[in-house]
Amino acid sequence: MRQLRDIWRLNDTDNVNSSHLGIIYLSWQLPTDDRKQHFASQHEKWRVFAEFEAEAEFGNFLHYEGLYWMKEDLFIHMRLAAGHQQLLEGWLLEFAHKHIPEWEKRFAEELGNEEQSYVGGKLHVGVSVVPSDKAPMDGLIWYDAMKKAILHGQSAGSMDRSLKRRALERVISEQLIKPVYQPIISLLREDEVFGFEALTRTEDRTWFAGPMELFQCAEQEGLTYSLDKLAREKAIDGCLRLMPGQKLFINVMAQIMEDPCFSPGQTLSLLEEHRLSPDQVVFEITERSSIADFGSVKKALEHYRSQGYQIAIDDVGAGYSSLQSIAELRPDYLKVDRSIIQNIHQDEMKEHILYTLIQLAAKMDISIIAEGIELDAELAKVRELGIEYAQGYLLGRPALFHTMMV
Repeated sequence: MRQLRDIWRLNDTDNVNSSHLGIIYLSWQLPTDDRKQHFASQHEKWRVFAEFEAEAEFGNFLHYEGLYWMKEDLFIHMRLAAGHQQLLEGWLLEFAHKHIPEWEKRFAEELGNEEQSYVGGKLHVGVSVVPSDKAPMDGLIWYDAMKKAILHGQSAGSMDRSLKRRALERVISEQLIKPVYQPIISLLREDEVFGFEALTRTEDRTWFAGPMELFQCAEQEGLTYSLDKLAREKAIDGCLRLMPGQKLFINVMAQIMEDPCFSPGQTLSLLEEHRLSPDQVVFEITERSSIADFGSVKKALEHYRSQGYQIAIDDVGAGYSSLQSIAELRPDYLKVDRSIIQNIHQDEMKEHILYTLIQLAAKMDISIIAEGIELDAELAKVRELGIEYAQGYLLGRPALFHTMMV
């Protein structure tokens, strides 16, 4: 985490007359219940605990203005140094996150030790920064700052969500992802490398354990298009060269094709810069949520196909990928999910499902790629069933392109 470099760096006498008011809002919220007397006791204990912790943590901080209670809600007031408001909000968020989650944990432990009938509460945390060139600040400024902090902390986890969004914005703006490539092997041509799937990896895992969490956050925050576009550009940029006949599989979320900002022509320009042609690229359609408008997705795919690209549907047999997607989008490849392939040599039902997909694919002139091969027995079974292509740790782990033998 990028800390304030600690907000204590703001603690210099040149900035005492700051131009911003900062508020940290804390509210210990309990489940709705008729045992009002019991909960009143918890709130009183929270007041004592929070006031002690806040004074101990911030009391000697030059910019600390004091505490203010409004019923059961605590507001920690600070005068912050002059600066960009958004940057100051980030500082205050990180400062609050550095100290306050530990308070919640310790207070809950204290209650649990003292009360056998303890019903868990949740600490809601919000922050706000508002400009103020007035000294002393008038009541309307205080009120505005407190209202914004309450709105920010309306739900448990608001602080973490805000920090995750900031981390995501930084990932996108500073391009803090890198592509790795996993080989896809032809089982009908002496196990030669047919192509590579480009996968996204994150540099800093403070907020996102991996690409799935990163893309989930982007979807929640309305930044799917920006992240997907960056991942696509990185995938092309990192692919140094392909042998004749080899393919580059690039993940594209189906939902971004419904985005009004989506422009297929951008990918073609990037390929030309890297001396790649569309017939070397397979767009791997990933569904993280159900497709709302097949018409717009089909229109975008038709444009891609007219330029020479091919299409694959990912995660067949899991998640949102369905027979409707196959029927509507008419892909060139089906990538059968690991959930079907895992231990298929020991599971007749999985074998029947895969065999049914093979029959369907044959009628539609679609090739099948078995994903997630990790065992020799799995590989032997899909080979026995006549699967054309396979991918998985047994055949090659994701790596930087230049480290692989192509």
